[in-house]
Amino acid sequence: MTLDTLLQTYKLEVTKPQNFKDFEVAGIAPLEVATPNHLSYVDQKSYLKKLKDTKAGAIFIRAEFVSKVPASSLALISPNPHLAFAQVSEAFKRAMFARPIEPHPPKLAEGVVLMPGVVLGENVEVGEGSVLMANVVVGDGVKIGAHCQIYPNVTIYQNTLIGNHVYIHANSVIGSDGFGYAHTAQGEHVKIEHTGIVQIDDDVEIGANTTIDRAVFGITHIKKGVKIDNLVQVGHNCVLGEHSIIVSQVGLSGSTTMGRNVVLGGQVGTGGHMHIGEFTQIGGKGAVGKDLPPHTNYAGAIPAMEIHEWHHFLATLRRFAKKQKPSLIDKAKGLWKR
Repeated sequence: MTLDTLLQTYKLEVTKPQNFKDFEVAGIAPLEVATPNHLSYVDQKSYLKKLKDTKAGAIFIRAEFVSKVPASSLALISPNPHLAFAQVSEAFKRAMFARPIEPHPPKLAEGVVLMPGVVLGENVEVGEGSVLMANVVVGDGVKIGAHCQIYPNVTIYQNTLIGNHVYIHANSVIGSDGFGYAHTAQGEHVKIEHTGIVQIDDDVEIGANTTIDRAVFGITHIKKGVKIDNLVQVGHNCVLGEHSIIVSQVGLSGSTTMGRNVVLGGQVGTGGHMHIGEFTQIGGKGAVGKDLPPHTNYAGAIPAMEIHEWHHFLATLRRFAKKQKPSLIDKAKGLWKR
């Protein structure tokens, strides 16, 4: 639909610029990849640096930032750009779930094995020698490469792209919506519809009961050779660099990105929009709250510290504890033993 129709349909509280020119909206996209037919938004100062080079046709933005919008883009002034974006995202989600205009039965290459209970959507492609085990569900438009093994009860949502020699273990979910909501002044939660995809490159292995969320727009990208353990959560728009290792119970918030050969120990967690440099290692339970440089080692809990700093901190804490007088609890334990 056109931009003006979109704004009226969702009754958005926006102020149009004097140079408003209607256009057909092709989709929603981040500032850095948007075209003149895309709609985007800016809700934080950290996004302002991307405005200079954006080609977005229109941008939801607060009044205080309007002067930063390039002349080639329409500034749609909103008191809550994030909420406005969430509201219009519904239109594009509906379009994504529409059945293909020209539906085709699944295209199965030579040697594909489908075990009992497999469900394949429209326009699915499965490469040579791949095996889909019992009760696997594959949504419309999914592409699975050659010599993959998809274990029982895996669910792969629509339009996911999977390379060659990929293993996905039982009960994993690929392409579900990320956890994203905007909030009204009354505290109500408005879902941000996720219209992007998941792309999994060659030679990736994904453990059991792992979830990888589809992107809000664009892709959640698991690059070549990544190995993911069981019970891992990968949020929307994350990028996992080549040959990285993700150990069990790691949780990656949305838009976490990492270079190649990163190693995350068990129960590591990241904040959103963090970047971890290549060949960096983070010990178990480490919480990442800032960008980390490449070729470094981190450990600790909250927050994760450079490993030598963490060791020094622990040693200092032990020395401090030894100098303290026995506590009442320690004395009570001594009396109880008597």
